[in-house]
Amino acid sequence: RQRAADKIRGLIAAAVWNLTLKILFSLVLAETFDPTDYAVFQTVFGMILTVVIALEFKRSLLVVAERRKSIVQVRTVILLAMLAIVRKLLIVDLKSTEAVQLFALAAAILALGCVHWLVCEQDRRESA
Repeated sequence: RQRAADKIRGLIAAAVWNLTLKILFSLVLAETFDPTDYAVFQTVFGMILTVVIALEFKRSLLVVAERRKSIVQVRTVILLAMLAIVRKLLIVDLKSTEAVQLFALAAAILALGCVHWLVCEQDRRESA
């Protein structure tokens, strides 16, 4: 399990390094860098959220490894899915995206939010 955690740490370090290089070379050192440009914002924020999702995934795997159980908490999986959908909503180009796709993403977030609430409510009832 330690070996898997080390591989995940290495993967995340590579992702952060790649993100840093992309931001530095393609955005900051480019002569056309405009931080107020919506496309630039979408790109940078999408890359940052990808790293955040990877960090949360690593944390959830380490928690499972510490408990020495093979059960992944449902709440963690739901939160990771919600993060991924929110990332998609933030980087989607609203001019070229169909309304049906936006509705599907909104429905997925709503459904995951309801499931998260139900899981938390069940945990609260079990602890009481």
